[in-house]
Amino acid sequence: MEKHYQILIVGGGNAGLSVASQLLRKRKGLNIGIIEPSENHYYQPAWTLVGAGIFDINKTMRNEKDFIPKNATWIKEAVAEFNPNSNKVICSSGKEISYDYLIICPGIQLDWNKIKGLKETLGKNNVSSNYNFNSAPYTWEMIKNFKGGIAVFTNPSTPIKCGGAPHKIMYLAVDYWRKKGILDKCDIHYISGATVIFGVPEYKATLEEVLKKGNIKVHYSANTIGIDGNNKTIEFETKSTPSTIKQSLSETTAPCYSINEASQSDLANKVTLSFDLCHAVPPQSAPDFIKKSPLADASNPYGYVEVNKNTMQHSRFANVFALGDCTNAPCSKTGAAIRKQAPVVVNNLLEVMDKQPVTAQYDGYSACPIPTQYGKLMLAEFDYNNKPKMTFPFDQAKPRWTMWLLKTKVLPWLYWNKILKGTA
Repeated sequence: MEKHYQILIVGGGNAGLSVASQLLRKRKGLNIGIIEPSENHYYQPAWTLVGAGIFDINKTMRNEKDFIPKNATWIKEAVAEFNPNSNKVICSSGKEISYDYLIICPGIQLDWNKIKGLKETLGKNNVSSNYNFNSAPYTWEMIKNFKGGIAVFTNPSTPIKCGGAPHKIMYLAVDYWRKKGILDKCDIHYISGATVIFGVPEYKATLEEVLKKGNIKVHYSANTIGIDGNNKTIEFETKSTPSTIKQSLSETTAPCYSINEASQSDLANKVTLSFDLCHAVPPQSAPDFIKKSPLADASNPYGYVEVNKNTMQHSRFANVFALGDCTNAPCSKTGAAIRKQAPVVVNNLLEVMDKQPVTAQYDGYSACPIPTQYGKLMLAEFDYNNKPKMTFPFDQAKPRWTMWLLKTKVLPWLYWNKILKGTA
C-alpha cells in the first residue's frame, strides 16, 4: 500500500533534520516523513581537523536514529525517482511514497570515478582525501610521516561542498612541516580548477599571504584527470601555455614532470607531475536521481535542483522546496548556508500551505572557517555578491585564536546539540 505524508523530506543530513525539527517546533501536528538510507550521521566539517591530527574521526559519527525528531517518521530507503507531476517519490526498493509538499536535501554526490585511478589508490600509496570518512585519518598519517619532497593538493573545477576544504588541509600541513623544520625540503603544489584562491577580495588577500609564506606553487584553471598511485604521478589539464607551466613548476620538480602539448583539436595541455604526497578532492555534482528527474535545472551541467535562489522554492513546482548542497542556488555549499536557508524554507513552506505568498528571503549567506595554521583561523562570511557579512565586531579577515576555538570546540557542539534540533 502506498504511504502518504503531508510533508516528505528527502535527505536526513544537516538540512533535512534541521528543517524537520524547525517545522515541528512551529506546528507540532505536521505529518512528516524523512527518507534517509544511512544508519550513520556524520559531522563532516571536522574531517579537515581529523586529517590534521587534532580530531578523532569516531567523534564525527553518530546514529541517525538519535536525531530523527520524535514526531517525524524515518523512512530508511534510497530515492530512485521523482514524479512531481503525481506528487510521488519512488524508492530503489520499488516502494512509492506520495506527498502534499516535498523538501529535497540529499546533499551532493562525490564523483570519485571522474579522476582516473583515484578510487583505486585512495587511502594508500600516499594518496588521501578528507572527503572520505575512511581515508581522512590516513591524511594525517601522510602529513606527520612526510620527510620532504613533492606534496600535491587538488581542487576540482566543479562546485564542491565546503569549497575551502581543499586548501585548508594544505595550510595546516605546511604549518606542521614548518614547525618540524622540513619546510625547505617540501615542494608544495596546489592544482585548482578555480581561477583564484578565494572569491571574496578581503579574504583572498589574507590567503595569498599564506600561500606566499608557505612558498606554495598554485596552478589555477587546472583540472585533475588522473592519479597513478603506484607510480606516484598526477595528471592535470590546463589552458596555460607550456612556458607558463614550466615557470610555475619549481627547479626541484624540473626532472619530475612532463607536458603533453595540446593539439589543435584539444582544449588544454596535459601535465604529468610526480608526487610524494597527494591530497585529492573529487569532482562533485547532484545525486544521479536528481540529475535525471524533472526537478533538475536543465541548463545546469551538474544537474542541481532548480530553485528560486532567494525563496528556495522550486521554479516550476510550487509545492516543492530544496536546500543545501543539491540546489542550483549560486552560493557556497556549506553548513553555514544551510543554517540560513532552513528557516527560509520553513517559513515559505508554511506560507504556501496557508495559501499565502512567500515572504522569507535567503541572501546567499555562507561561511567558511579557514585555518591558516594550527591555532589560528580566518572566519570568512559573505553573501551572493561576495560581500563580507562579518558576525563579530572585528576584522574577520585576520586569522585569530578565538576563531580556531569556534571551529574546533564550539561549532561541533552546536551542531549535535542545537542545529540538528532546530534551536540554532
